[in-house]
Amino acid sequence: MEEIIRTPDPVLVTAIEVLFNSAGISFFVADRHISAIEARISAFPMRILVPDDVAARARRLIEEAGFGDELRPIRA
Repeated sequence: MEEIIRTPDPVLVTAIEVLFNSAGISFFVADRHISAIEARISAFPMRILVPDDVAARARRLIEEAGFGDELRPIRA
């Protein structure tokens, strides 16, 4: 799995979820519950992970949707 987004913003996470669901891309949102509990300090951002084999497609969709600035660097 590749982490492509890390954010404390639940609205952004929801937008990405809708984008991926409509495109049929499987994903996992890690740390959603701890982020909600500790929202005041943003110490635990949510992380959106996708399978390695669809990471390039997922990144392309995020960029096309205008959220490219939120992408994590591509891991080596």
